[in-house]
Amino acid sequence: MSWTTVITADELAARLDRCLVVDCRHELTDPEVGPIAWSVGHIPGAFFLHQDFDLAGPKTGRNGRHPLPDRETLRRKLESIGLSDGRQLVAYDDSGGAFAVRLWWLARWLGHREVAVLDGGIQAWRKAGYPVSREAPVARPGTLTMREPLVAEVDADAVLAGLRDPIRLIVDARSPERFRGEVEPYDPVAGHIPGAVNRPFQANLRPDGRFKPAEVLRDEYLALLAGRDPSALVHQCGSGVTACHNLLAMEMAGLPGGALYPGSWSEWCADPSRPVATGGAG
Repeated sequence: MSWTTVITADELAARLDRCLVVDCRHELTDPEVGPIAWSVGHIPGAFFLHQDFDLAGPKTGRNGRHPLPDRETLRRKLESIGLSDGRQLVAYDDSGGAFAVRLWWLARWLGHREVAVLDGGIQAWRKAGYPVSREAPVARPGTLTMREPLVAEVDADAVLAGLRDPIRLIVDARSPERFRGEVEPYDPVAGHIPGAVNRPFQANLRPDGRFKPAEVLRDEYLALLAGRDPSALVHQCGSGVTACHNLLAMEMAGLPGGALYPGSWSEWCADPSRPVATGGAG
């Protein structure tokens, strides 16, 4: 049995020795928070991968805050910590999946289907009474084959070209105040891509940080789609990380096919020739 969206703490605990578990905890304003949290206590056997370095490529100042890594470099990284074809990969964080979803999307980008996010994160693991460890796992390299991506992506040019397409819909996963341009803590320009709608990733979650039931997510996203096919959606956020949360939620809802704009707002606003909107619902 394999999991391709989310996995519960009980399901993971029952199969922990057969899974490759990765701690993805992160804080955008302090890159040391994740590694320190992992060192203090992590799910036994979990490796740590950093959002800024392991799960992103080099920044140029014009390609966003978390540009996609090189696919072969990422494949080798995951293979080096034990990912093999068919092996279950589980990503977790302590932020409702906001950062773990990046690894979920990236693994699927490599063509690896058996990847899931721990529903409720390490909080759900602890609440269920399972132990944490401070022991660093021993890596046993696997054999991971590069396959055709299971996900879609678009670049800034494609987003720009699609702004006048009434079928295309850009979905922004950032907070409402960032979407409206009232605040911008991370990027030099505030606002959003013209025509985008706001679906904060937190809307996918219950109060305890677990994902809403699939049928609830389906109803909510069908309303957002307003008759469109899911493939008409382009998902973005600040830097292409939390946008993956909406993509995972749509996968859970049985509405796959949307594309990620990896550069997202941080790339978009780095070019002053690209249009910017403020205000609006969100």
